[in-house]
Amino acid sequence: MAGRIEDYALIGDMQTAALVCRDGSVDWLCLPRFDSHAVFAGLLGTEDHGFWRLGPAHPAGQEPPASTRRRYRGDSLILESEWDTPRGTVRVIDFMPPREHHAPQLVRIVEGVSGRVPMRSALRMRFSYGQIVPWVHKVDGRTVAVAGPDSVWVDSDVDTYGENLTTYADFTVAPGDRIAITISWQPSHQNPPPPAEPEAALATTEEFWRDWVSHCTYHGPYREAVVRSLITLKALTYAPTGGIVAAPTTSLPEEIGGVRNWDYRFTWLRDAAITLSSLLRTGYREEAQAWREWLLRAVAGDPENLQIMYGIAGERELGETELPWLPGYEGSVPVRVGNGAAGQLQLDVYGETIEALHLAHMTGLARNDYASLLQIKLIGYLEDHWMEPDEGIWEVRGPRRHFVHSKVMAWVAVDRTIRLIESGDVDGPLERWRELRDAIHRDVCEKGYDPERNTFTQSYGSKELDASLLIIPQVGFLPPDDKRVIGTIEAIQRELSTPDGFVLRYPTSGEETGVDGLAGDEGAFLACSFWLADDLAMIGRVEEARQLFEKLLSLRNDLGLLAEEWDSRLQRQVGNFPQAFSHVPLIDTALRLTASGAYGG
Repeated sequence: MAGRIEDYALIGDMQTAALVCRDGSVDWLCLPRFDSHAVFAGLLGTEDHGFWRLGPAHPAGQEPPASTRRRYRGDSLILESEWDTPRGTVRVIDFMPPREHHAPQLVRIVEGVSGRVPMRSALRMRFSYGQIVPWVHKVDGRTVAVAGPDSVWVDSDVDTYGENLTTYADFTVAPGDRIAITISWQPSHQNPPPPAEPEAALATTEEFWRDWVSHCTYHGPYREAVVRSLITLKALTYAPTGGIVAAPTTSLPEEIGGVRNWDYRFTWLRDAAITLSSLLRTGYREEAQAWREWLLRAVAGDPENLQIMYGIAGERELGETELPWLPGYEGSVPVRVGNGAAGQLQLDVYGETIEALHLAHMTGLARNDYASLLQIKLIGYLEDHWMEPDEGIWEVRGPRRHFVHSKVMAWVAVDRTIRLIESGDVDGPLERWRELRDAIHRDVCEKGYDPERNTFTQSYGSKELDASLLIIPQVGFLPPDDKRVIGTIEAIQRELSTPDGFVLRYPTSGEETGVDGLAGDEGAFLACSFWLADDLAMIGRVEEARQLFEKLLSLRNDLGLLAEEWDSRLQRQVGNFPQAFSHVPLIDTALRLTASGAYGG
């Protein structure tokens, strides 16, 4: 049985990622890419769907023991888990070396600390999301599992054996012993990958992260949380192309047992753009440049058909299907791969994309003429389509609406492009677009604002609220001291807050389908809760902002990781994990509170 979402640690190589549970079980790993089929899919099913547990041996029929403590080695993505047992203490070091020219690898090193501890490795590979049992055999002393186009090679310092369609290794470690077991993926038609070199790979991996973190320009009071979030965002970046996945998982539910289960292993323009913003603001220009190049390739010469998301290499076809053989995380079905929202109209992505390009330009990223041309073309499209209803930031599967957030972000897109023209770096119809900017602003203030309640609303003509309205002061649509902004913030606090003070995205029906066209409820959305802390600081309620921010930090798991949402009733994380859209606003709010001098200690 899979652990709680917060029981998992992330390791990865900037091309894919694995989730490691407290009991030493790798329950999720897709090879060779984030969006490839999983070879370990136990997270969404049972052990029969693939796992790799490495930890102290335990009696048959008993639950494997959870690690006594765990941590990342310094500012890295190298996981160290320790077990204190009646026979001694043992440490397991898990990591994935950043990939260059070698095969993707997951390396596990067992280190004896004290006493003599019996250990067991149980490796059950199941290809195609747990559906296919591979052919496992020995080749020149190495174990290999083959199924169709895929092969996984096992290199072990101790003998392995097969039993019940599982590969086992049993051994004992004493102080100073170091036993390594490594798996490497390779296309099955190619020659075997070279044998693993675990200790050299560990040194290289540690050096990589030490060097990368050294470029961080943030040295404020929340540095630990910020750096861990930055490392997580880096881990979600697909190094060959610069694309950034929203999360490395699919179908972790927004409601335990519910149907709100989506595949997040793709690059949303919105998520990637705000990630780019955080990276730029903390000193990471190379990632920003790589993402901009990814964007230009993905959009190509067809900005009129801008998608809200693409594959990590810029693929456009992301067809959504269900995997009926997987019972889902804690019974949450359906399990989905692909994402049908790729075909939606979401006008806000024009704003987020252009805001990211604008920030890159303002922070001195090397000029790219096509990026400026793309910005002009995108505004040309918005000029003709901003007044249309859309599916909005939350990708509702109900009818299209005139979402206020979408209109505000359309205004952002036009405003930032006007600034680009005013800087003299590009030509465009300046006066016409100034009139367009004013027209969008006027439209929102007239049709998206409820004067009786003194709040903006989710959509034109609606009485409902939406937490995305919290970005209004952050993007400069209205100043923080505007009474309509303050009224909106206070309305959201009253009507969209959970009993423990976190923020829901919007009202869900609970019984019937609501605005999003889906049954059921969901947890508090962590990004929106960080947005509220930001807004509270902007309107001068700085101490309240700090308290909310630090309360949000307390929701992170013991390794500093956040899923998409928080279930206030069950007091646990829900949704895909770890989630870029949670870690980015954490960084942004930390920067704002640091600038305001609002922090404890």
